[in-house]
Amino acid sequence: MSVHTNTRIVVIGNGMVGYKFCEKFVAKEKKGQSFSLTVFGEEARAAYDRVHLSSYLSCKTADDLTLAPADWYAQQGIQLYLGDPVVEIDRTSREVRSHQGRIVAYDYLVLATGSGAFVPPVAGVEKDGVFVYRTLEDLDLIQSYAHTVRQEGSGTFRGAVLGGGLLGLEAAKALLDLGVDEAHVVEFAPRLMPRQIDDAGSQVLQRQLESLGLSVHLNKNTQSITGDAVITGLQFADGSHLNVNLLVISAGIRPRDELARAAGLDTHPRGGILVNEQLQTSDPAIFAVGECAVVHQMVYGLVAPGYEMAEVVATQLLGATSQFKPFDMSTKLKLIGTDVGSFGDPFASEPECRTIVYENKAKGIYKRINISADGKQLLGGILVGDASQYNMLLQTCKNQTVLPPDPEDIILGSRGGEETGLGGVLSLPDEALICSCEAITKGQLCHEIANNGHTSVDALKKATKACTGCGGCTAMVKDLVGAVLNQQGVYVRNTLCEHFEYTRQELLDLVKMNHQKTYAAVLDAFGRGDGCEVCKPAVASILASLWNENILRQDRATIQDSNDRFLANIQRGGTYSVVPRIPGGEITPEKLIVIGQVAQKYGLYTKITGGQRIDLFGAHVGDLPSIWEELIRAGFESGHAYGKSLRTVKSCVGTTWCRFGVQDSVSFAIELENRYKGIRAPHKLKSAVSGCTRECAEAQSKDFGIIATEKGWNVYVCGNGGIKPQHAQLLASDVDKTTCIRLLDRFLMFYIKTADPLTRTATWLNKLEGGLNYLKAVVVDDVLGIANQLENEMQLLVDTYACEWKEVVETPELRQRFTHFVNAPAVKDPTVQFAPMRDQIRAREWA
Repeated sequence: MSVHTNTRIVVIGNGMVGYKFCEKFVAKEKKGQSFSLTVFGEEARAAYDRVHLSSYLSCKTADDLTLAPADWYAQQGIQLYLGDPVVEIDRTSREVRSHQGRIVAYDYLVLATGSGAFVPPVAGVEKDGVFVYRTLEDLDLIQSYAHTVRQEGSGTFRGAVLGGGLLGLEAAKALLDLGVDEAHVVEFAPRLMPRQIDDAGSQVLQRQLESLGLSVHLNKNTQSITGDAVITGLQFADGSHLNVNLLVISAGIRPRDELARAAGLDTHPRGGILVNEQLQTSDPAIFAVGECAVVHQMVYGLVAPGYEMAEVVATQLLGATSQFKPFDMSTKLKLIGTDVGSFGDPFASEPECRTIVYENKAKGIYKRINISADGKQLLGGILVGDASQYNMLLQTCKNQTVLPPDPEDIILGSRGGEETGLGGVLSLPDEALICSCEAITKGQLCHEIANNGHTSVDALKKATKACTGCGGCTAMVKDLVGAVLNQQGVYVRNTLCEHFEYTRQELLDLVKMNHQKTYAAVLDAFGRGDGCEVCKPAVASILASLWNENILRQDRATIQDSNDRFLANIQRGGTYSVVPRIPGGEITPEKLIVIGQVAQKYGLYTKITGGQRIDLFGAHVGDLPSIWEELIRAGFESGHAYGKSLRTVKSCVGTTWCRFGVQDSVSFAIELENRYKGIRAPHKLKSAVSGCTRECAEAQSKDFGIIATEKGWNVYVCGNGGIKPQHAQLLASDVDKTTCIRLLDRFLMFYIKTADPLTRTATWLNKLEGGLNYLKAVVVDDVLGIANQLENEMQLLVDTYACEWKEVVETPELRQRFTHFVNAPAVKDPTVQFAPMRDQIRAREWA
């Protein structure tokens, strides 16, 4: 391609791909080359992250999603026109004309017009209350309409999404974040996500979504939208009807090719601008990238191939050669809290291949891999509920890595262990694409780590842009950093973050030695900058683990995780949970009555949990102190369901009632829960005490569990439930109660002092050098001579325990934190109705 000086390039479209073209272009531009770059954007705001659009209604702002501020373009010498779409292309004179009358000449034109929402021809789509789901403006309109419906108080607020694909389920999450009373997904096909997962995977996903409050309607052909001027429901072809107040249409996309079509460029009969492998249209001076382009007979609807298109065109306009090759459409995402992954050929079937399926309906996990007939190659697969193996499986598939003799090991682990049967990340070829969004290979990352000294994920982000797109490659990039440094014989220090050049263990020791009790003091002494959302909660945990002072006093409140700031777990719709402690699951009739009265008074939903206590859901932040005041008056304490601390000590009935019990498990469970309640740790802790080896309390699935024997107690540690269950391991056998408590004191304090932030005990033990044998040597045999110190440190925490909620209730300055309106703390205006948003956002908007 001939590139001359003073080349004029015009970009039509300022979405993610249009922005990425600009970024790639200015990064590649060399001295001596002269270009003018002009960008026209249809929307009034600069390019933003559409991949995480649904987070806008839950916790993000428009600024959080912005890819680059408007002044970035000016700094790069780019002329940006926002809110001014191009309406005409004059190919003869090589000029474009905008809506506001601007006429700009071009030598090369890049069409990045993206796509619009496909609206099926359903009668009634013009009614109020019917929306599409593509832009921030769409979400603002949906949010405003939902608020209006709430204010009118028209009974049950029902929202529905038309479309059960990727975008449809993202839109369903937005409805849940809006706090609708009922959320529905309507899909024409017989399963959810029909292009990504099979029937069995869809059924697992459907059960998971239904458990979260979504109603799924499959095989539904929507015939019309009912209501006069405002939507009241959906009428289906099978004669059924669904009452709804709001409908979001997310039934697919249509390439925005109207501008190209009017200019006489070749387009596909089903929509989209036809381009060749160089992404040139039928006019060699005009390129098309992203969702508006049809290349290799398909429209690529993911951001990663769009970014690759931007790279290809930027390279060519700067004088080099480049082609866009067929792009892998594998994808991994979290849909309303459920992991879903699909890679390679997910629907390959026998006899062309062999299929291995693992399904755990109880835990909502489905895994399918398709392997070649000879068992040597991975062809594709589907992951639902647990996609933690996605990155390695994708690379194994793309790089045709030879599979182990037992291919099922790559999804089950080696006979249930942690090994996948594959080599680690270093076993991948250099050309393996680690970051698909930015087309960053393993070889590029290894070079940056080994040769350019970029030995952290943050440094690699800045140097290569890896991990800055969808973020799905972050875990693999982190593993690659550690693997390369270990290969070089470099000791890898797992520092807290860019603000602290210490590990959590090192920082804990420093804070203890210098007796610091506030975040500001710790940051001034050992850190730099203002801190971040990684180090703040970690330091908060360290301070609480050392001194056990109220987490809301001094400057400690602002560094807590969001749940700890309000001493309650935030729930869907912006309400909070109230969880009083019920040690060992034992409760009096009088206390049961109080829980019922409180729930009834404040309109709370009650649930008996697997941890043998009663949770109350749906509390507004302003009511939390009053609720806890009544519970504390009845003798309850905080259950710390929000904290990285002990949740419960579950128990069976032991010798109290059970004919098989050999020890009093209930009394011991109560004693242990009262001893360790409120103690902050790197992650939450769960425990159980079983009165005999029948194990009714499931002690071996807990962080620490006790099982009664004829001679005393067996102590088990480092178990885990959840998606990756792991049995606890035997630490000591047949010990008496006093010895058992001493060992647990040592074990818990050793874990608190040495584990990384947000690391459960099972993962900590897996990474602990020497494993269980070393842990036994430290805790049981006291080879380090620190047993007395660990016991004394634990006793300090036990002796200084105070119920956080009791202190809040009795302290006006702490209670003030839970006031909705600062200027009217005691007033509850009956005319004010709250939209179901997060309380922090609600208070900020009213203020």
